[in-house]
Amino acid sequence: MNHTRRFGAFLLLVVLLGLLAACGETATPTASPAPATAAPAATASSGASQPFAGKTLVLVSHDSFAISDSVLQAFTAQTGAQVQVVSAGDAGAALNKSILAKGAPLGDVQFGIDNTFLSRALEADIFTPYAPKNLDQVPAELKLDAQNRLVPIDFGYVNINYDKAALAQAGLTPPQDLRDLTKPEWQGKLVVENPATSSPGLAFLLATIDHFGEDGDYTWRDFWRDLRANGVKVTAGWEDAYYNEFAGGGAGGAAPLVVSYATSPAAAVIFSETPLDDAPTGNLLLSGGVFRQIEFAGILQGTQQPELAQAWMDFMLSDTFQSDIGGQMFVYPVLPSASVPAEFTKYASVPSTTNNLDPQRIAAQRDAWIDAWTDIVVR
Repeated sequence: MNHTRRFGAFLLLVVLLGLLAACGETATPTASPAPATAAPAATASSGASQPFAGKTLVLVSHDSFAISDSVLQAFTAQTGAQVQVVSAGDAGAALNKSILAKGAPLGDVQFGIDNTFLSRALEADIFTPYAPKNLDQVPAELKLDAQNRLVPIDFGYVNINYDKAALAQAGLTPPQDLRDLTKPEWQGKLVVENPATSSPGLAFLLATIDHFGEDGDYTWRDFWRDLRANGVKVTAGWEDAYYNEFAGGGAGGAAPLVVSYATSPAAAVIFSETPLDDAPTGNLLLSGGVFRQIEFAGILQGTQQPELAQAWMDFMLSDTFQSDIGGQMFVYPVLPSASVPAEFTKYASVPSTTNNLDPQRIAAQRDAWIDAWTDIVVR
């Protein structure tokens, strides 16, 4: 999917949708980035009726949720309701907590379940169907639940970033193929996140599984065995990988390649302490090495405020909310009419194809794949 408020805070010190808690090759959504515009300001007249005055909407989310205060104030102006965000850990942990709380939900709406956890969330039967306003404008390839128990809110691309200066210093040109990463010249130069503990780590693993397959002369297992033999570095999460191990993270890391997001170069420019004429990092966008994450939201069964929950779902698919997503969580809005930061157009990369395994296949094999990866790479 994702980038996060934490991501933004770190980048204020150095650099970076993540977001995001979170799958054959398909064409990417047709929505194209446009220059950012400010979120519409809340006005007294916009909320004259305020049908939910005095109430509080409780939004359950992963820790990476971020949105501007002015946007939350716009919702309050329209409805009279306040918004309380309950952070429940990473995407997997947040979903687990809601499953355990079935029948007595932790809130009214949950955000941040991505396509790697979609089937698990739907099988748990904890969401109520609802089709928000503007859902018909969202590209069909992003809508993965025909019953609208979970509806798409944002999407992003996990891929390998590279540090331009580090590669130049080493006299290397960016690799052109995933298997190039197993060659001697790239020994010890790639850092990845553990898929058992990291959303981008899992997304990258799934991309390689889709690309290399499970049968044939060279499978995804062979690829990861070769990466291990070539000194791939593994961290528990994105922040450690990007800021501590990656050469472009600012903390003295040595690895010129890291699994991150296609919007990371744009974020590096946005959060730079000094103006930049170009992004210091780039995207490899290797065939088989890009995974499109989609983040969803849904109304939790058992909410005592179903109408307010529906109003919030409508708001999440409004231009006001959608146009704030890019600059806050560094992912793309699903609404084609929404805007994104101008830096996205200049420095972020939209791949022509991505790896997007069927959510049901992920649900059926995710744990086995992670166990196999763990045996190959870290045990």
